Order: sequence, then structure tokens, then C-alpha cells
Amino acid sequence: MGYLTHVFRANIQQDEENMKLDRADRKLLRALVTNGRATQQELGDAAGLSPSAAARRQKALEDAGIVRGYRADVNLRKLGLGATVMVTITLDSQSEEAMGAFEAAVAESPSIIRCHLMSGRNDYLLVVRAASIEDYEIIHRQEIARLPRVARIETAFALREVVNRTVPPRLLG
Repeated sequence: MGYLTHVFRANIQQDEENMKLDRADRKLLRALVTNGRATQQELGDAAGLSPSAAARRQKALEDAGIVRGYRADVNLRKLGLGATVMVTITLDSQSEEAMGAFEAAVAESPSIIRCHLMSGRNDYLLVVRAASIEDYEIIHRQEIARLPRVARIETAFALREVVNRTVPPRLLG
């Protein structure tokens, strides 16, 4: 399959996966993002719907995969993990085998909270939470440096979190 055919098919698939949201859906999502434990009455009030209509729409959003779950927003700093560390990784190869081995190892790493496959100069961006710079040094030696097929590791420490959203506000209207 040629590149353009692949891109065209990917765009069609993406369009089929995208669900169009009306104003009530956006209000419902905004209420859920603000309070994932909101009652059906609270969701209905926020979206201008009856509680049963809000429940049906919430279920439709879940069934469509737009709402993927409900999680506690844990303050890791209060649990002693005050350092947020961004780690860029370059592998020695971009083969399926190399990437698969790396991704499997990352999934088992107890200190990595996010991992993104990237475009550009680096292959992966990891987010690690640590108690301190000294704690990160241990994590680096015992976890990061032992990941398979790594050619280069670059580390940056976040000074302060400025924005932390689960949804871009423009999607919620």
C-alpha cells in the first residue's frame, strides 16, 4: 500500500472514530471533567437534561470510548514524589523488535508514569515521578539505564507544573 493510500485510509478511519458532540454532550463532559463523581442529578443540571437523559448520554460517551474511565487525581507530591522528571530516550534502532522490547520493559518499570513514542530527534519521552534528585539518580541507575536498546538518555527536571488538563478546554465549548 502506498503512503498516500495509507494516509487516506487513516483519515477515513479517524473520521469514523470521531463522534460529533452537541452542546449538551459538551456540558456533560465539562461536568464530568470537573467532578468525575457527580451524581446523575448534578450532571443533568449541568447539561440542562433530566437525570435519566444525562445517564443515557454518559453511557453513550462511555460506549463510544470518549469517556475511558474515572480515576482519582492523586497528589503525588503529598505522597512524597515531589520531583517530575522528563526523560528523552533514543534507541539504537527503530526496528519493531527494538521498540517492542523497550516498550515492554517500560510497562514494567515501577517509576515511569507515562511514556510517549515521539517523532523527531528522540524516540520516546518518559515522565518519571521521584522523591528528589537523589531518588531519581537511583531510578536512573536501576531502571532507566537498564532499559533495552537505549542509545541516549537526556533528563530534564520540571521546575513547576503550570497546566495539567485531561481535556483541552476548546473541546468542551
